[in-house]
Amino acid sequence: MTKRAPLGNPAYWSEWVAFGDESIALGWDTASRPFGDPSYAPQYLFELAQDHWHQMLRRYSAGLPVADLAGYFPGLLDAWERSQRLGAQQWTAQQVASRTLWALNYDHYIVCFWLVGLALTLDIPDEQWLRLLALIDNEGEDILLDRIIAARSPHRRIGTALLYPKPYARLLAAIDAPPGQQSVLLQGFVGHWYAEVGSGARSGSQQQAAPFKHPYWYRYGDENFAGGAYFGRWCIEAVAAVKAFGVDDSLCHGLEHYPEALLHPEARQAQPSVESPSTARRGFWSRLLNR
Repeated sequence: MTKRAPLGNPAYWSEWVAFGDESIALGWDTASRPFGDPSYAPQYLFELAQDHWHQMLRRYSAGLPVADLAGYFPGLLDAWERSQRLGAQQWTAQQVASRTLWALNYDHYIVCFWLVGLALTLDIPDEQWLRLLALIDNEGEDILLDRIIAARSPHRRIGTALLYPKPYARLLAAIDAPPGQQSVLLQGFVGHWYAEVGSGARSGSQQQAAPFKHPYWYRYGDENFAGGAYFGRWCIEAVAAVKAFGVDDSLCHGLEHYPEALLHPEARQAQPSVESPSTARRGFWSRLLNR
């Protein structure tokens, strides 16, 4: 295995990739039975969806084949859709807004950006793409993310404001620049991304529903590394823009946080030294994802 993430040795990635798949399988097994506390079911299912995108990023970090990542989208969508359906019965309108509105929930905005970027670079099927957009919602709320979505869904209504100028004004400037300047500006965005995304919520025009110092994943790797929390720190937003608008990303190749193999699979091509699940486990996993 040629890992892509700067942190973690092969043993770390082998252990936690296997653990991630096992956790998802166990999560679906639990979700197949009645919940002892029905009020917790929506949150449990959302966290199960979260496990899927964490696992996509974990497997990318470990150096595993990019083409395999798309296989996590069906389960992610199923869990998130079930969470929303049950949440409509459990959560107040205020709770729904605080969880789902980009302007009020910086974490959710970033996650939606990541999922759009992964969906674009992995070329997920149209049926999955439309389900993802229904879950993401927020049409017409953000000039940057709406434009990236519109690259695949041209009828998407485009917002007029940039919700989080820090760090995303740099990416918007790269998209809007003349072609000869885009590459340098994109490099600047990626180079500043990790430092600036940590405090980006404070740049927003609206007060956050839940105050926090940085995105929920920001310190993974600095905290609870031994517990497997770290799944990499990848600027998926940049590859989303490159895929959507054809921006030259050559100056970003080799930058610490740039996931270039999502667009250029030959980059640091993974070697299959992380043990694959057994045939039986793959069958169990497939059945669970296809429920």
